[in-house]
Amino acid sequence: MTTRHATCSCGQLAATCTGDPVRISVCHCLACQKRTGSAFGVQARWKREDVAVEGASSVYRRVGDSGTPLTFHFCATCGSTVYYLLAHSGMEFVGVPVGGFADPTFPAPRVALYEARQHSWARLPDSLDLERYD
Repeated sequence: MTTRHATCSCGQLAATCTGDPVRISVCHCLACQKRTGSAFGVQARWKREDVAVEGASSVYRRVGDSGTPLTFHFCATCGSTVYYLLAHSGMEFVGVPVGGFADPTFPAPRVALYEARQHSWARLPDSLDLERYD
């Protein structure tokens, strides 16, 4: 079984994820752009029971465009978002920004969100067979 370890920049806050993610997505929504400081966010999602967290976090809560409440956990020392909590279809999930794994071999996204808001130069390769949602 695969185990992946994501950390903040200073290493104080960490998430250990067991097994394969249930979803890997790239999101072009404006909130993800602001959260990441980039043109999009890329995150992987696991069932809550498959993620163990270590370290202290600060919290930021918001409601997504879909109406789903999101609770972001970030390091108060370095500011990196390491994970976020969400509920969908009656299940609890943990989302982890893919960059926190610092692993160039991490699998590619399978879902693309809010492409109508993406920067014109931030196109994903056509070779990715993506589920697309706006």
